[in-house]
Amino acid sequence: MSISNTIKSIQDIMRKDVGVDGDAQRIGQLVWMLFLKIYDDKEQEWEMFNDGYQSPIPEALRWRNWAANAEGITGEELKNFIDNTLFPQLQNLVPKGDDLRAYVIQSVFADAYNYMKSGQLLRQVINKIQDGIDFNKAQQRHLFGDMYEQILKDLQSAGNAGEFYTPRAVTEFMVNRADPKLNESVLDPACGTGGFLTCSIEHKRKHYVKTPTDEQLLQASIHGVEKKPLPHLLATTNMILHGIEVPSQVRHDNTLARPLISWSPKDRVDVIVTNPPFGGQEEDGIESNFPQALRTRETADLFMTLIIHLLKDGGRAAVVLPDGFLFGEGMKTRLKEKLLAECNLHTIVRLPNGVFNPYTGIKTNLLFFTKGTPTQNIWFYEHPYPEGVKSYNKTKPMRFAEFQTEIDWWGSESDGFAARQITEQAWQVNIDDIKARNYNLDIKNPHIGEQISHDPDELLLQYANEMKEIAELRDQLRDLLNAAIAKAESV
Repeated sequence: MSISNTIKSIQDIMRKDVGVDGDAQRIGQLVWMLFLKIYDDKEQEWEMFNDGYQSPIPEALRWRNWAANAEGITGEELKNFIDNTLFPQLQNLVPKGDDLRAYVIQSVFADAYNYMKSGQLLRQVINKIQDGIDFNKAQQRHLFGDMYEQILKDLQSAGNAGEFYTPRAVTEFMVNRADPKLNESVLDPACGTGGFLTCSIEHKRKHYVKTPTDEQLLQASIHGVEKKPLPHLLATTNMILHGIEVPSQVRHDNTLARPLISWSPKDRVDVIVTNPPFGGQEEDGIESNFPQALRTRETADLFMTLIIHLLKDGGRAAVVLPDGFLFGEGMKTRLKEKLLAECNLHTIVRLPNGVFNPYTGIKTNLLFFTKGTPTQNIWFYEHPYPEGVKSYNKTKPMRFAEFQTEIDWWGSESDGFAARQITEQAWQVNIDDIKARNYNLDIKNPHIGEQISHDPDELLLQYANEMKEIAELRDQLRDLLNAAIAKAESV
């Protein structure tokens, strides 16, 4: 049975349990079980290569000793064990010395919960996981993203807006072009399940890791932060699955909740690859962590300000952003002006519709920039559909091989991309022209006639963005008027 079918059958079992209410709880229930199963699979691998390996999990709590036997404990005995022994002990796991693995497990279970009430149904779910998922098989490791994609579909009905699974083809291309070197620190400040981080791990291993010392450098160089408990748990699991034994550098936190000025030079990184949540709004007060001119409650814009700040001089970023960022005005204009003044935004790859289906029809772009020198020219590359494809879907997803034309065209930043050529898909725009456009980066392919969109999703998004900009301007005017009134009254 495929992983996808296994997950579906597990969810069908959970629907029979009176304690599990809705998709969000079903997913939460599933994920902590998957974590323990995957961790046990990895421990089997670590034990093979290290005779002295000792698990941070107490022996009785290891998956193999209470879950793996299909005829093992069940019913009320199983439920009592999970509720009164497994969870309390893992939530209060005490590390031995400086063993950070226990902290990782403790953090994973801090926000986990056993919703199921039936011990018999619990046993059925556990048996499905035990029999249907073995991540020690290499071919199943790459299905983790597919599994999360299905989880996201289920979570859509639970109201998790703005959280999109980034197709592996996109993450792989972005990491390929950012090309993080062995000793370079890599950060995803909104890492979700860790897709960009796992791509970075694989990229470094493929191109730069030659010795055990190199592997240690790699393991110390990967950093991620995720705000929501469930994706953070999945990210931690994903790191372990990809050989990061102690993924303590993938933190459960909101990167935006920290004042911008509190990030010191030692916090800065060499490479940032990310798809910050767009279309979402931050809670009241978060915007006050940012400079007055760049304050907004729109999540993606706050992340862009943070990304610029966190890059070292010479640091590189690859970021997914919607069309709304390119043509947005008001605060977005000031943010783009800052970006082009402090960084070389050398390339924007414009993706076609459907890349993020079924989560959103919003058109997206990949921005590639390097901090330290201002932008002089921006190259645009319009990524076409493959021949015979009119849109992407589950049976015809985007493939990494499609980006080979961009890779062949790319050239090197060290010589100012001198080898790049203007083609039917690629064109260049000078910074003076961009300034004359008031930093509107929504520049259409000059080789294709003007196209008027009749897509209702695009038109509604454009309308929503325009209304948002008007609201921001109204709020700014109100603040200015209130400040002027207060000043006049104090005189």
